Amino acid sequence: MTFLSEDGKNLKHLLLTWGQSILLAGALVWVVASGAERINYRWQWYRVGDFLLNSQEGSLTAGPLLQGLLVTMEISALSLALTLVLGLVTALLRMSHAVVGRALARGYIELIRNTPLLIQLYLLYFVLGPILGWERITTAVVCLGLFQGAYTAEVFRAGLQAVPWGQMEACRSLGLGTFDSYRFVILPQVVRNMLPPLTNEAVSLVKNSSIVSVIAIFDLTTVGRDIIADTFLTFEVWLAVAVIYLVITISLSAVADTAERRMYADVRR
Repeated sequence: MTFLSEDGKNLKHLLLTWGQSILLAGALVWVVASGAERINYRWQWYRVGDFLLNSQEGSLTAGPLLQGLLVTMEISALSLALTLVLGLVTALLRMSHAVVGRALARGYIELIRNTPLLIQLYLLYFVLGPILGWERITTAVVCLGLFQGAYTAEVFRAGLQAVPWGQMEACRSLGLGTFDSYRFVILPQVVRNMLPPLTNEAVSLVKNSSIVSVIAIFDLTTVGRDIIADTFLTFEVWLAVAVIYLVITISLSAVADTAERRMYADVRR
């Protein structure tokens, strides 16, 4: 019997994940191609490359789709950082003994989770944005962070509650303060348990970032829509945009899955 090393298992799992994704993407392309053939749509894939990379004077530069991707990644990264901070703070407030803190946390979660993201974006952009002097990027980051933070707060709360209270009592018996207890003992255990749901939140955040196109931010979705308006390459451009989003989300899932496997491998050792 052959036993694979931990790195070999991770590589095998990664290849299997990508293989399944490629098969799914292939099936999607086949469905779209079949539909386009029925309406006599003439494919012009050779033109898509110019929207990804431009060749000027022998050097390659980022095309409009890649430039839009950079904006999407910037907004997603900043929003994710804000999401994690808001989620952790809200979860701690919900578990605190302060009545006002619990009420504020509960009100924030219920308000955000029970109203559409588009309405929240419009309110921030047209009402709070001009009052506070926020630019479009700032408004988009705050809106996405607030929205995703409400969901992430419940993930953090579940992770914190999964850690036995005896861990905190042991920290106090060793003379650790509350901050050091969470930093060195509680949160490392929480992160290991929460990595899969946190990955889902990160993936959702990347996909939800496409909504910022409604406030004229030139992200990947906005750029794709503008290209279609100029060239009428509807199927080609939207499929290219979908594949780019797919690559980002699959990569996030693969990295998180590899990190989770490594953490559990260290625990077993």
